Amino acid sequence: MTVLNEAMNDSPILVLGGTGKTGKRVARQLTERGFTPLVASRSGERRFDWQDRNTWAPAVAGAGAAYLVDSQGENAAALMAEFAEVAVKAGVRRLVLLSARAWEQAGDEAGFAVERAVRDSGAGWTVLRPTWFAQNFSEEAFLRDPVVSGEVRLPTGEGLEPFIDAEDIAASAVAALVEDGHDGATYALSGPRVMTFGDCVREIAEATGRDIRYVPVSPQEYVELVVDRGADRGYAEFAAGLLADVASGSGDYLSDGVQRLTGREPRDFSQYVKDTAGSGVWQG
Repeated sequence: MTVLNEAMNDSPILVLGGTGKTGKRVARQLTERGFTPLVASRSGERRFDWQDRNTWAPAVAGAGAAYLVDSQGENAAALMAEFAEVAVKAGVRRLVLLSARAWEQAGDEAGFAVERAVRDSGAGWTVLRPTWFAQNFSEEAFLRDPVVSGEVRLPTGEGLEPFIDAEDIAASAVAALVEDGHDGATYALSGPRVMTFGDCVREIAEATGRDIRYVPVSPQEYVELVVDRGADRGYAEFAAGLLADVASGSGDYLSDGVQRLTGREPRDFSQYVKDTAGSGVWQG
């Protein structure tokens, strides 16, 4: 039986990126379980900006634990190490980091460096490595907008990925934040089955009653497509690389982190589609 950590129950929990895809869900689920989230973001009442160190100390003030999403930039590891030092000095005793299973698959040194910064902080730590989010299809323009247009062109081929629901990432994070037994652990998180991006598009099409096509393209074609939409070429090449990793089949396996942290099975992609289709987000 998992025992709630009384020290964590007595102190608010900082949620960085608390208005983002996972952060808003972590904050909500913490509240539902009777804990006090301190929601920090660039535009919120409790302001936090990775590029503005003056916001760091006020953001962590009073927190006993923190949910961390890194800056996503080239200096993410250095910023995380600096921030972790500020947080620990302010009394934060537990850090839970959102990382990515893709870093493990690719042996990505930048991703590992961010994780090391948290491990070396002196606080209790847990690292979460989720797979591709189901919510990318509804909450990220690079997938949502093509779905709405009726044609999704991606360099993912027939590569398989066990898409995870962001609600399960949040539930896993909350368990690591407020329960004993997870300090010093790294958990890979996935959904319950592997699917192609084409499979995902077909399920969305069926649920919405729309004609939506998945069209495999080469990484080079994808880069030009994204640039034509107005994106920076560097970003387009980075995105193409991540998506091409899916085509390689490197993500074609399940992980049991959700089960180990929450004691239940993760939600299936079909349930996510059913819950989301009624919102109208995929209607053209």
